[in-house]
Amino acid sequence: MKNIPNILSAIRMVLAPIFLFMYIQDELIWRSLSIAVFATAAVTDYFDGKIARYYQLESDFGVFIDPLADKFLTFAGFFCLPFLDVSQFPWWAVILIVIRDVFITALRLYASRKKIPLKTRFTAKAKTMVQMLFLYTVLLLGVFKQADIEFADAAAQFFNSGVLYYVMMFVTALTVYSGAEYIWSNSQLFKTQNQPS
Repeated sequence: MKNIPNILSAIRMVLAPIFLFMYIQDELIWRSLSIAVFATAAVTDYFDGKIARYYQLESDFGVFIDPLADKFLTFAGFFCLPFLDVSQFPWWAVILIVIRDVFITALRLYASRKKIPLKTRFTAKAKTMVQMLFLYTVLLLGVFKQADIEFADAAAQFFNSGVLYYVMMFVTALTVYSGAEYIWSNSQLFKTQNQPS
């Protein structure tokens, strides 16, 4: 039982590149199946945390692999977007999001090893919620646009409207701002690092 949360995190890390490979294929069947893979990976995120808390199974390795697996999945989702429409989801925006999340994740892992408590701002939590909602919506729209179903025309019109570009800019700006705010609110981490031992 004690290894189940870490196993679920490892499964999420494996599913992330599988999802990415499947989603960027031109065939509708692969893109549709990739959504099921993405959803399965997201479910493992819910259950590994729930099991770890309920059975008090948190470990140093779990603290390391759980956020890493989350980022694998999130990054895979963002890497898909330019393949849908690079003009609305430019690579520079995706790279900014990745750099911010990699840096903050590394900072959290460092603080955890040093046993330094970090403050989590509301903006950071809102960023995570907005990112996932945005990814779920756009990835599904990408499937609908390609499929011969009732929502195909509506999805295509949504893409053609250009509104997704502005939403992407908002998500990017919120992500970068939340990272800057996170660093500022946890500036004691850098002060502690610079103190003589």
